[in-house]
Amino acid sequence: MLQFAHVNILWFLVSIPLLLAGYLFHRRNRRRALRNLGDEDLINYLMPDLSRPAQTWKFIFSLVALTLIIIAAAGPRIGTRLQEVEQKGREIIIALDVSNSMLAEDVKPSRLERSKQIISRMVDRMTNDRIGLILFAGDAYTQIPITDDYPSVKMFLESAGPDMVSKQGTAIGSAIALAARSFPEILPEKESAPAGANRAIVVITDGENHEDDAIGETQKAVEKGIRVYTVGLGDPNGVPIPVKAGSTATRRDKEGNVVVSKLNEKLLIEIASAGEGAYIPGDRISSLIDELDKLQKEEFKSKLFSDYAERFQYFAGFGLLFLLFEFLIRSRKIPFIQKLKLFRSEI
Repeated sequence: MLQFAHVNILWFLVSIPLLLAGYLFHRRNRRRALRNLGDEDLINYLMPDLSRPAQTWKFIFSLVALTLIIIAAAGPRIGTRLQEVEQKGREIIIALDVSNSMLAEDVKPSRLERSKQIISRMVDRMTNDRIGLILFAGDAYTQIPITDDYPSVKMFLESAGPDMVSKQGTAIGSAIALAARSFPEILPEKESAPAGANRAIVVITDGENHEDDAIGETQKAVEKGIRVYTVGLGDPNGVPIPVKAGSTATRRDKEGNVVVSKLNEKLLIEIASAGEGAYIPGDRISSLIDELDKLQKEEFKSKLFSDYAERFQYFAGFGLLFLLFEFLIRSRKIPFIQKLKLFRSEI
């Protein structure tokens, strides 16, 4: 489908019918003036070299050329092209805890909102890297497969919350296992490089793991050459959990006791150690970025949508061709051409 990069320029096409109307009006007035001057046959006899059809064709070619040049200036283009390019960067999957405990406000504005800010800053620092996003609570779900489409990552990140998962809890191990499976397969020609040397999993959570073996899943990820980093948010002494974001009401257990959520730094440090990564407190985001910068940047193939296939050159080329035709046509008759009788009939 033909599209235009500069649609507003097409408004100049309005001048084409106006120019045509002006030419027809001028030609009618000129013929009327010649008839008032004297006998038309006599006037034609007195101007034997004047070629009225040639003048008409000159105008037609000029008008067509102007039309094509206006269209060319509007930037016509067709579709998109999918190109596979080589990029050198890192592949990072973020596993974000969206369990109810992340609504606690011991970290302002809340653990969850602070986590989103951390991820957003990481994305802003990325160039030629690929990133994926996994949300987890009682189970883990892929929110964004690994990609270099940073705006989409930030857009989906904004909507992340406890309501996006059906099962509550904190299954850090499931998140790490899913993240490890989400990396693309290493191409055969790249097997000579250290496997996964540019790959990392970043787990952002309060560390309250209730579901699975997070250490065991971390060790499996390391076997694939993937490093695991952890970011901890919350107060180790514990704080109540709001019923929902911004609410003053707190969650209570079946006995009516206030549910308290604590930061489990010990577990997060153990995961980071087993994952050959690092544990980063939530208030030291720059340290996390520095740690990720230590990862090697490996080449990987990425499919990108390139710019539209430009087609302005065709319109511009034909426009110049019609201008050349207009230039070559003389308003006066050429003896050689006159013998060919190309302009024998009048228009």
